[in-house]
This record gives sequence, C-alpha cells and structure tokens, in this order.
Amino acid sequence: MGNRGMEDLIPLINKLQDAFSSIGQSCNLDLPQIAVVGGQSAGKSSVLENFVGRDFLPRGSGIVTRRPLILQLINAKAEYAEFLHCKGKKFVDFEEVRQEIEAETDRLTGTNKGISSVPINLRVYSPNVLNLTLIDLPGITKVPVGDQPVDIEHQIKDMLLQFISRDSCLILAVTPANTDLANSDALKIAKEVDPPGLRTIGVITKLDLMDEGTDARDILENKLLPLRRGYIGVVNRSQKDIDGRKDIRAAMAAERKFFLSHPGYRHMAERMGTPHLQKTLNQQLTNHIRETLPALRNKLQSQLLSLEKEVEEYKNYRPDDPTRKTKALLQMVQQFAVDFEKRIEGSGDQVNTMELSGGARINRIFHERFPFELVKMEFDEKELRREISYAIKNIHGVRTGLFTPDLAFEAIVKKQIIKLKEPCLKCIDLVIQELINTVRQCTSKLGSYPRLREETERIVTTYVREREGKTKDQVLLLIDIELSYINTNHEDFIGFANAQQRNMQANKKRAMPNQGEILVIRRGWLTINNISIMKGGSKEYWFVLTAESLSWYKDEEEKEKKYMLPLDNLKIRDVEKGFMSTKHIFAIFNTEQRNVYKDLRQIELACDSQEDVDSWKASFLRAGVYPEKDQAENDEAGPVDTFSMDPQLERQVETIRNLVDSYIGIVNKSIRDLMPKTIMHLMINNAKDFIHSELLAYLYSSGDQTSLMEESVDQAQRRDDMLRMYHALKESLKIIGDISTTTVSVPAPPPVDDTWMQKDPSPNLQHRPAGGVPPPSRPPAVRGPTPGPPLIPTPAFGAPPIPSRPGPQPAYGSASQDPFSAPPQIPSRPARIPPGVPPGVPSRRPPAAPNRPTIIRPAESSLLD
Repeated sequence: MGNRGMEDLIPLINKLQDAFSSIGQSCNLDLPQIAVVGGQSAGKSSVLENFVGRDFLPRGSGIVTRRPLILQLINAKAEYAEFLHCKGKKFVDFEEVRQEIEAETDRLTGTNKGISSVPINLRVYSPNVLNLTLIDLPGITKVPVGDQPVDIEHQIKDMLLQFISRDSCLILAVTPANTDLANSDALKIAKEVDPPGLRTIGVITKLDLMDEGTDARDILENKLLPLRRGYIGVVNRSQKDIDGRKDIRAAMAAERKFFLSHPGYRHMAERMGTPHLQKTLNQQLTNHIRETLPALRNKLQSQLLSLEKEVEEYKNYRPDDPTRKTKALLQMVQQFAVDFEKRIEGSGDQVNTMELSGGARINRIFHERFPFELVKMEFDEKELRREISYAIKNIHGVRTGLFTPDLAFEAIVKKQIIKLKEPCLKCIDLVIQELINTVRQCTSKLGSYPRLREETERIVTTYVREREGKTKDQVLLLIDIELSYINTNHEDFIGFANAQQRNMQANKKRAMPNQGEILVIRRGWLTINNISIMKGGSKEYWFVLTAESLSWYKDEEEKEKKYMLPLDNLKIRDVEKGFMSTKHIFAIFNTEQRNVYKDLRQIELACDSQEDVDSWKASFLRAGVYPEKDQAENDEAGPVDTFSMDPQLERQVETIRNLVDSYIGIVNKSIRDLMPKTIMHLMINNAKDFIHSELLAYLYSSGDQTSLMEESVDQAQRRDDMLRMYHALKESLKIIGDISTTTVSVPAPPPVDDTWMQKDPSPNLQHRPAGGVPPPSRPPAVRGPTPGPPLIPTPAFGAPPIPSRPGPQPAYGSASQDPFSAPPQIPSRPARIPPGVPPGVPSRRPPAAPNRPTIIRPAESSLLD
C-alpha cells in the first residue's frame, strides 16, 4: 500500500523532468522537507511510515528514535535502500533496513537510551515516491533516563530546531489524544519557528486509546485550541499489531472503520485518517510545485525568445537552395566588413572588456612602441661623440682645422637618419601582425562555412601583404627624402651660434613640464622580483612614476611609502624571463655603478604581459629614463681617441653634437607624425576599402559558389540542436500549462486565534467528554462551546461557578507528565444523560460537563482567556 496522492504527483514531476532533460537542463523543484516532532511514543515514526507507505522504522516503547533519521526519497525504476554509512550496499528487504537503523543507532549511542544529534542518512529509491526529504526526530523528553545527559530536554530541543527552522520544512506536530493537548511541546516548538502557522499541521494520534466516554471532537473540529491548518486524527498500528505483522493496508482499513463507526467522528470521517493526512501533505507539495512553475515558465520563455530569430531562418531551410546560399554569402561578407571596421575604428556597442581590440593595439604600437624604438636608436652618447670626432678629423685630414666643418654635421646626421629605417620597418611589421590577427578574429564568425572562411582569410591576408610592400617602400622613400636635403634653415633648428652657447649640463638636463609642479606620469602595480630573496623573492607594490622620481607604496591608497628612487643616472635594460616564470621582466640600474636600492645594483620589475612592459618602458621614456645600449663593439681601442681630444676639437665635437641633437629631434618628430599617417593611408584604410568593395568579387572569382557555401558538420549539428531545443522548449511550456490547468492550489487557511499557545496553559484541560455512549444523532445542546473566554457557566445546568483552588506553581511543561506535581482538582459533575439512553460505563476519571468551565490554578492563566 503506497501513498496514492504521492503516486499521482509522480507523473507530473516526471513529465517536467523529461521536458527539461530534453533541453539539457535540470528541473530543480526543491520540494519541501517534512519533519515530525512530538513527545516520546507519540507515534511520530508511524505517521512518517504511513506517508511513505512502507514499514521500515524501529518501533517500541519509551525513546526509540534516538538519532535523527534523514530519509531521502528518490524516484527510480527499482526499489531499494542505501545508507550513507554503508556505501555501495543495497537493501532490498525493508526489514533489514529497520535492523540496520537500530544497529547504527546503538553503535553511536549505546543500548541504554542514549541520544545523539548525528543523523542517520537513508536513501530509498522507488518508482512510487517523489524526490522528498522526510525527517524522523527523537521525541521530546524532560527527565533523563539511562545514559541520557542531564540537559536532555535542551539537547533534543536544539536538535529539533536545527531541522524545523528552515522555511522549506513542513512540520507535523504529533500529539497523542490520551494526553493533554494544551501542554503539547510539539505545538509549542512549532509555534516558535512558525508563528503564522503556515507550515504546521497538527496530528492527533492514539484516538482509539482515549478514556472511555471521552473524545477529541472539538479539537479535531479546530474549535478548541485552534491551529491555522487544523488537526488531523490518525489511528496507527498498536505494538501488538506490529508484532503480529499487521500490514499497512489492513491497518488503514481498520482506521477507516474506526472513524466511520465512532459516533463522535463519523460526521468528519472523510477529513480524518492517514489517507487524508497524505492528501493534505500532497496538496502542500502540489502548491509548492505550482509556486515554482512561474519562475520555470519565465526561464523557458526567455530562452524561447532568444532562439526565435535564428529558428525563423531555419524553419524553411533548404540546404541546396541557391538563393539561400547567395543571400548567406552577402550577409557573411557584409558582417565581416562591419566587424573588421569596428575592431579597427572602435565601437560603442558590444565593447570587449577582457582584452584590447586590433585598433587599440595598433594605437599602442604607434604611440608607445614606435617612439620607444626611436629613442633606443637615438641616445647612444658615447658612440655618437666618437663618430663626430672621427668625422671632424677625417675631414681635416693632415691639416689642423680652425673651424667646425659642416660636412661633419651632414655626415653624422645622415648616418643617424639611416638608422631610423629599422624601427620604422619594425613598426610596419607589428601593425601587419595585428591586422592579420584581426582578420582571423573576424573570420571566426564564418565558421559555419569552412571553405568561405578559408578563402576570405586568404584573400584579405594576401591583400594586406601586398599593401605591406607598398607601405614599406613609401616609408623608405620618406627616409630617403629626409636624406636628400638637410634643411639647416628649419625654424626649429638651433643653428651654429646657439649650438656653441650650449654646455654639457644643459644638454643632459631633462625637460621638465612644470618646475613648480611634479607631474605624475604613471601609476600601477609592479612586482619587484629581487627585493627580498629570503622572504620568497618577489613582492607586489603600487608604483608612482613622476618626472623626478620613482616611488612605491604598500597599496593604491599611497599612504605607506616604501621608497622613493630619484631618476638621475638611471637606465632600463631587458631581463630574460626565468624558465618557470610567467612574468615579463625589465630592470632599472644606475649608470654610475651605484646601488639603486639598499644593496641592489638593479631592481627587477615584473609585469604580467609584454604589452605592460612596453607600456612602462614608454612611460619611463617620457620621464627621461632611456634604455641601455649594447656597446660590445665600442670596447675597442677607439674610445681612447675620444677622451684624448684637445680643447678645440672637444668644442667642435660639442657644437656638432648639439646641432645633430637638434636636427635629429626635428627628423624624429616628423617621422613620428608621418609613420601612423602613412600606415593608415596605405595599409589600413586601403584594407577596409578592399573588404567593403572588392572582397565579394574576389570570392565569386575564386571558385564555385556551391562549394564555397558548403556547411560544416558542426553547423548542421548546431542547426538540428537549435530546432530540437526550440521544439523541446515549446513542449516544456505546454507541459507547464497542462500542470497549471490540471492541478489546483489550495489557499492557506485564514489566521486563527492561537494565543493559547503563547500562554502557560493549565494541564487540567482535557478533551470533551462523550457523555457515556451517545446516540447516533446527538442534539446540539449537548455540544461543547466554541473557543472563547467565558468563565461563567451557562445557566443550562444552573450550577454556580466553582472557584479555582490555589496551589503551588508547577515546573514548566511538567504538569501533564508528573501526576504528583499537580495540585488536587475539584472533580467535575457527571454529564446528564438524556431520557431513554442507557448510562455508559463510567470511566476512571469523571468527565466534565460540556458547558462547565475549566478549573484554573491561580498560578496559571486560563487557556480560554
């Protein structure tokens, strides 16, 4: 006998999960947990078992459940159980499951009633269950027995709160009918974690064990001690039934017979019993599923909308249609042209925040890399002075010259201008490489048609290579033009008079942008590789480069300065990257062989990429820190002549040095301005025009259009997957719509006056007496009152109110457990028996009259106040 309501829900869940599986997603319904709380031997495990429809939990008197049991129900084709502590072992016989639970409990807690908060995790796989989590918790107790600790009450309460505090947990507050409901610890603890009462369902067990002549009708009708979701009465199997192997099917039949035959419950038999409890819980699961559906529907609809445009193209797709191929070719070429232009010129839409685009990289080549390469060629002071002295001496020959020869100036200038060819050609090569990379990135969108992508890349790359030759020719022509005529009348040229007035100090002095203000050239993170070898070898700092100094700080707040290094006599050199290092390194050193920082002759600075290194080098260049020269060729005997010059020759060298410096500055300025313009005009702009106007014609002439537009296997697969996804999404939305129409959400009941749970109630409040054996049709006058505060009895019996007897205040919650702790009570008057009705067998405890007020202790307020 399974849970019929749960079995009805399974096809709905399976449909949803199948629909989501078909689109490669998981349907996470996150069904709520169901936990049972109550006192010892209240029938919690039996209630949980009845919900599952399986007989597998330990039973007995006293505290049986001594560890939390987390029971995960998993919908599967086969039926078996697994324990987390017995990985790999499958239990097919549920009697073995019961024995394993008992053995695992004893293993950790012993056999003498000990408890533990360490849960037992059990998974039950079955085709007749939903994916749910049920929690069987130890019973609430107050007096420790056996090996139980002194604070057993607080330990169990903390254990319960750990599970039932979650908003996704439904609470079954189980209370036996033969105890005082007003003192139910299960209802009290449920009220603590669920004040609105939306998650709490009262379950009354052991209705068949109530004293003869009494019933719980008013409680089950939610009139006395009301709960928002009310109470459901169940009759579980007795220990005798369990020992006699009475199955759940027979137990449910007996339960049904009990409610139909009992005069106090027959009118509400349809709302009582385990089937109704199952129905109520399953309705909560249905409500949860329905609450989850809108979010799932929105998710599917957004996916469906994102596919609509592409699917629209594929709906009437015919692979061999020439019209479609022509249209696709035109669209692909146009898209390629737009993408190429956006990557070069920049675009405000779809900005890439992860890496630099082709245009931004070319900009860095123009304004950082190329100027740096020019300066590397320009500033080699020692070699330049030696060449000038050789030129002067060779021009004078055997004579001693009285005047500074202008031929020496022209010879040196032309030699320096020729040196510009190398960095200019290198700049073109770098731009070519970036253009080709950009073309490859743009053709990646043509991956659906491999032949088209290959041809497009080949044609555009070939064209760029053709333009490379013309651009290099034009740049070399620019340099030849500079060589053809040395214009000493240029407005920025200093001339001989000014050159002679200059001195060495003025020549070496750096150009400061503003003497009254320190200009910050760059800020950023750098790693000092060799600053503390004993502490790991490297450390990252925040660097600030100005026109005067290089400072580093602990972080970007620039509050804790570690060191400030003046830029005088500093130069930069490249450092080879280590074998295991991923960083790119350059070094700063002092040209006068002095320590740069502490005992270090050079500081090695590391960046994450070569681009960052180049950018920092360009920044140092602006600050006047230049790269080191490779002077291996200068280590010959030649330098001796340089430093053994007579004063006249020295003045002539200095004059020509100043003239060369001035004129090369003019040439560099001109070249730095013309190089980007030449490259843009002859290469980049031409490439864009070619792609826009001529690429399509080249593609048509390159081969058969049919072979050019053959789809790749991946594209065909992608189209099929997209169409399948589209139809699966539509099917999923249809299933969600079906579930929405075939299931009904039951709204939460209105709030009730449950203030009785917040007070310390009287333990003497008992169930309404049945008044002997009542007739089948009971007159309304005999019914108990609805919950309310009246303490004055109704005049139907004419009995005066009985004053409450003073007594000592009992310990919290112990009155119903310890009969000796309660003060003596005044027995209530027996109920009247209507004429013609035989008197019932008197019970051990005289029943109270239906309308008689409850006896109240002075120390405790009335439950009906």
